[in-house]
Amino acid sequence: MTAQDFAIETPMKSRENEASETGQDIVVFSILRDSECSECGAELWKGNMLKMEKEKPLCLECADLDHLVFLPSGDMALTRRSRKYSKLSAVVVRFSRSRRRYERQGLLVEADALERAQKECLSDEDQRRIARERASTARERADQRYIEQFVEVVRSSYPGCPEAEAVAIARHACQKYSGRVGRSAAAKAFETEAIDLAVKAHVRHTHTDYDRLLSKGFDRSDARSAVARKLAAVIEQWRRS
Repeated sequence: MTAQDFAIETPMKSRENEASETGQDIVVFSILRDSECSECGAELWKGNMLKMEKEKPLCLECADLDHLVFLPSGDMALTRRSRKYSKLSAVVVRFSRSRRRYERQGLLVEADALERAQKECLSDEDQRRIARERASTARERADQRYIEQFVEVVRSSYPGCPEAEAVAIARHACQKYSGRVGRSAAAKAFETEAIDLAVKAHVRHTHTDYDRLLSKGFDRSDARSAVARKLAAVIEQWRRS
């Protein structure tokens, strides 16, 4: 049986073998296909965990990892502390067919290490909550200031742009996690091209028939060509003081 039979690819196998030799993370796989332990012959069902050793699958018992308990990903403080207190730990990964990559599922740690970490997390939960809230507030203030600066740059480059529309442009372009132009490094440096793209996108959607043409089935490039003259006219008007 090869590694590919249960969705473990050669690059990950090599990394796992290297880890055992260099003292880095031990990697354990949550498998997608049924397999069996190459040493004891135990059946390993989909969702079971195994460790690759010399390109052969081992159940956790044969890999001497069966005394560890599984800690799912999600709580960073608990994970960090459990790993700190556990003399032996392993990273659990699973192959995502949709993303074509391995994704971390959690850790295998010693039970007493997990218990100690849980007690510590309970004892300072209030302090960590306050720290998270302060960090969140600081990020919100920074984002608001960035939006305000974006508005100022838009108004400077396009003095004829109404204040309300400049604000709308900035809020839309700078929306967090949107992947829009306002979140790019160029926009954060307030480069002219990035600002122009944000303004033109707003004008195209709000001052031309672009959206209506798209709804009628126009190809995007054809729709842009159709509204190019109207777009240029509004841009020219906004550039005037």
